[in-house]
Amino acid sequence: PSAKCGACGPGYSSPLDAMKGKCCKEIVYVPCIYRNTGKEKPDYLATVDVDPKSPHYSQVIHRLAMPNLKDELHHSGWNTCSSCFGDTTKRRDRLILPSLISSRVYVVDVGTDSRAPRIHKIVEPVELFWKGNVANPHTSHCLGSGEILISCLGDPSGNGKGGFILLDGETFEVKGNWENGEKVPPLGYDFWYQPRHNVLMSTEWGTPKALANGFNPADVERGHYGRRINVWDWSSHTYVQSIDLGKGSIPLEIRFLHNPDAAEGFVGCALNGAVHRFYKTQKGDWAAEKVIEVPSKKVQGWLLPDMPGLITDILISLDDRFLYFSNWLHGDIRQYDISNTRQPRLVGQVFLGGSITKGGPVTVVEDKELQCQPEPFVIKGKKVPGGPQMIQLSLDGKRLYVTSSLYSGWDKQFYPDLIKEGSVMLQIDVDTEKGGLKVNKNFLVDFGKEPDGPVLAHEIRYPGGDCTSDIWI
Repeated sequence: PSAKCGACGPGYSSPLDAMKGKCCKEIVYVPCIYRNTGKEKPDYLATVDVDPKSPHYSQVIHRLAMPNLKDELHHSGWNTCSSCFGDTTKRRDRLILPSLISSRVYVVDVGTDSRAPRIHKIVEPVELFWKGNVANPHTSHCLGSGEILISCLGDPSGNGKGGFILLDGETFEVKGNWENGEKVPPLGYDFWYQPRHNVLMSTEWGTPKALANGFNPADVERGHYGRRINVWDWSSHTYVQSIDLGKGSIPLEIRFLHNPDAAEGFVGCALNGAVHRFYKTQKGDWAAEKVIEVPSKKVQGWLLPDMPGLITDILISLDDRFLYFSNWLHGDIRQYDISNTRQPRLVGQVFLGGSITKGGPVTVVEDKELQCQPEPFVIKGKKVPGGPQMIQLSLDGKRLYVTSSLYSGWDKQFYPDLIKEGSVMLQIDVDTEKGGLKVNKNFLVDFGKEPDGPVLAHEIRYPGGDCTSDIWI
């Protein structure tokens, strides 16, 4: 039944149905960023050919330039997804592109020609400022109501504020805030919702004006970085609980299990290298427990004497069997079997660069995991700068795509070569039976070789939905 894309409205009836999805596997969309590269060019949306049978395999086949400079495109979402399954009036044909720094939101038409997207509408920052008193939009998810919900990092002055903005799903006009009541978390970042448990969970990165131009460790002490999962009542849109994960944890990406009945999920904490499982307790509130810890490495020749893994992106396969995450600083991607969600088991790991490679400026003096520093990562003759960052998994769970840019201000600080050479996109083949990760040596998109490169490529989106875009209700 799921063979035809969008036959029953957008998306799929269930996560397991989506795993069998036949559509929209030939291309992906990737935002490309110029801010902090020294080039005065507008960011663009790249269409990348990922079809091994295509003559343009692993090449950028289209570039849609934005009309403004220094937007810092970052994450993207859909106008509609599996949350609207069954509504045949809906089509997944608009990609929502919030700009982290300019606070613009671009609505991109990918329905007219999926290989050559075009701009459909631009929501100017002043709309977010006036109608919602929010700025720095980050994550967008479509709702079953047909609306689009976007989380924000701050207010128009650059202070932290964990608010949300709602867009109309047809006109893409700003409707106002989603949240009700006086209480709003001090910081915002990512979110996921689960209507069957009447909950929305949001996380915290940092104060926009503190993180805009780089990371200062002293800002953690000053309270400019996040430490909480924030719990919202889904039906009343009110802020009801916070779960403190500890000072300097910086919880970023949050993912419920895909099964809409599941009352649990995982969040990756950047600075302390921990993954926490969050879950509903017997009395009906929410709690969290640390289930994975990536130990810091004692180093010389780096910003601090202890180097965290810096877990930046996490995702869960659609069958809720595997959890993946990237350690942007240490340079590895990991795959865990989460059949038992309380005891994840490491089953796959691959190093793709990072800050501790042999022959680099950093010497590891104490390491609780590795016997020696990993070799630099070379593919198709290119030594890859930076470390693995954004990850995206194909619906069937067999191909994991990865890009290496975190955010231009931090790329410049932690990986100056990344700014000079541009980021890359790689593909990892996944063993979905026993677990295991292996780099596909035939796939490399080198964004340093772009016509107006180098650029910094960020989040990866499949046209037909993927493991981080769709929510089942």
